[in-house]
Amino acid sequence: MREKVVLLSMGTRPEIIKMAPVYHALKDLPLRPLVLHTGQHEDLAWPLYDFFRIEPAFELDLKRERPSLGNLSALLIDRIDQVLGTCDVAAVLVHGDTSSALMAALAAFYHRLPVGHVEAGLRSFDDHNPFPEEKNRQLIARVARWHFAPTRQAMTNLAFEGISPGAIHTVGNTIVDATRWGMRHVLTYFSQMPTNEACRLTNLVQRAERGRLLLVTAHRRENWGAPITEITRAVRRLAETHDDLFVVWPVHPNPEVRRTVEAALTDLAPDAADRLLLTEPLNYPQMLWLLHHAWLVLTDSGGLQEEAATVRTPVLVLRETTERPELIEAGGGVLIGAHGEAIRTWVTRLMRDADRYRAMTAIENPYGDGRAAEHIAGILYHELASADSSSLTYAA
Repeated sequence: MREKVVLLSMGTRPEIIKMAPVYHALKDLPLRPLVLHTGQHEDLAWPLYDFFRIEPAFELDLKRERPSLGNLSALLIDRIDQVLGTCDVAAVLVHGDTSSALMAALAAFYHRLPVGHVEAGLRSFDDHNPFPEEKNRQLIARVARWHFAPTRQAMTNLAFEGISPGAIHTVGNTIVDATRWGMRHVLTYFSQMPTNEACRLTNLVQRAERGRLLLVTAHRRENWGAPITEITRAVRRLAETHDDLFVVWPVHPNPEVRRTVEAALTDLAPDAADRLLLTEPLNYPQMLWLLHHAWLVLTDSGGLQEEAATVRTPVLVLRETTERPELIEAGGGVLIGAHGEAIRTWVTRLMRDADRYRAMTAIENPYGDGRAAEHIAGILYHELASADSSSLTYAA
């Protein structure tokens, strides 16, 4: 087979992490992966590309005129259309639920190119939570040729929506591949943290060995404003109440999120302030290192739930709905929403109930065996080798 090019569209931190194993699995076969960096998370993206040893072939310059999803989507589809018009591509891969993934899938469809959807089939069944991600996932499914479902539940969701069984492949979640690879390389890259930040974080983690380390993240659009204020006040109360609790919170760069968190933590009592560290967003190896040492995670992130399951760290999910119910069903996480009373109650309960806590750390990972990328690459190679790509358009 003549070497065929597979374009991987990615640009946000979670996309890069979860697509990196696929990129390397494709390189191990007679396929040529090219990366299109869509440009959303510029400061976070390039350290990730370096960590995973990826050099993007294309980079979009998104000069947004206004902070609207409509403007972003128009820019994305126009720029991606230009890229697809300049290279001979056999297939396009997109990941998950971002607006860039939807626009890349749609642009590929316009070019009559087959689309593979990595992490397909996740559903919260609430069109506005998360917004716009839930609808993005559904729309990508209407144009994808290959649906790479991470779990049986995701496969069931796709089948319920009428996707042809032959187009659905239950492969596991590539986050397991990425986390395992990252843990093997984490110590080498942890030293990249600026010295003063590394000292503060390392010192806090070492002190937390005598107590409990709580890792907190909150950034989702539906939690902006009052919900994040409530999360922050609950964390503040926990730090003031439990002198053996140490908190690390990498604050999302969004200005509204940062203002909300910092405002709710002003004038913290000196002892509690000494056990609470707000940091800039951490790079991937730094976050893995922290996740490995954490006693518990409070987060509204989807990817962090999956990474925590891989390193067996329990999670309290700060959302009203989840498109990742497998962690909750397996017992490794609890869906509690952004409610201060629920946060305080659950953290205190896990402090007091050692058996309950141990049960949450002993689950079988519901997201697969770490070979998802290998499965995806094998399916693509087989289908691209056995058929002319012009016949591999939308087949749902």
